[in-house]
Amino acid sequence: MSSNVGLSTPRGSGTSGYVQRNLSNLRPRETFAPYPTSELKHRQRQPNAEILEHDRLRQIEVQVFELRDQLEDDGIDEEEIEAQTEALRRKLDAEGGKDEGRGKGLKVHQVHELAKAKIEE
Repeated sequence: MSSNVGLSTPRGSGTSGYVQRNLSNLRPRETFAPYPTSELKHRQRQPNAEILEHDRLRQIEVQVFELRDQLEDDGIDEEEIEAQTEALRRKLDAEGGKDEGRGKGLKVHQVHELAKAKIEE
């Protein structure tokens, strides 16, 4: 036993005599804020251009694949399918990022698109 804590002897107490600290004891908080309140203002993060470009190209490839799947189901020969999908790919790539009002249908996980739409507002 040390520094007057615990039992003088564990004999007859039904315990081992081991003393634990009370972790549920709450200490009084300091009166001042632990962080400056002026730095809590939200800063708009810049969207990552590489991720935006990747998502744009992915959407193009999704549309091209849907066209390819539809043409294959219709029984069109492979050369004609390649020609039509390349034409669609070039057309969509030429349109680029001309999607106006894109911020309306965005999901929560599309963080970079949301940031871009917020900056463009």
